[in-house]
Amino acid sequence: MTTYVALLRGINLGGHKKVPMADLRDLLTGLGHGDVRTLLQSGNAVFTSEERNTARLVTGLERAIAERFGFEVPCLALSADDLRAVAGRNPFPPTSVDPSRMFVTFLSGPVDPERLAHVDPHGYPPDEYRVGERELFLRCPDGMGRSKLAEVLGRTDLGLTATVRNWNTVTKLLAMTDA
Repeated sequence: MTTYVALLRGINLGGHKKVPMADLRDLLTGLGHGDVRTLLQSGNAVFTSEERNTARLVTGLERAIAERFGFEVPCLALSADDLRAVAGRNPFPPTSVDPSRMFVTFLSGPVDPERLAHVDPHGYPPDEYRVGERELFLRCPDGMGRSKLAEVLGRTDLGLTATVRNWNTVTKLLAMTDA
């Protein structure tokens, strides 16, 4: 049995693509997953599964969401071990900035460096980013809403499914995988 974290992209924002968390829990349980828990209203779920193939797990989840809710939602899934590894790769010390102003963009695969070649990681002070294995780490001391770097990165086509979580959410999800 593997513990997973599912990250749904772009749900429950401004009244669009509504996916109530109780319904998401029911959907995951109906797919045969166990110990299903959700965090916040933004599409974060922790659950256990017999499935070992993450791509199959994501495909099944995306298909089930489309069938139940009538719209497509890109999803990512990481094992608890993968999420711990992401946290361990964070190049920014958590004490260097308010954790609500530090972000991880989770990606469906490794980013092609050419797609980010135009974005200087140090060219938008005090904001900065670093590329991980299948994630981008972003530090915005003044907040993401004021960040020119976040704006540029948000407009950059990485050719991958991507979804952003702040460091508080990442650490809460980690704690849920240990519970």
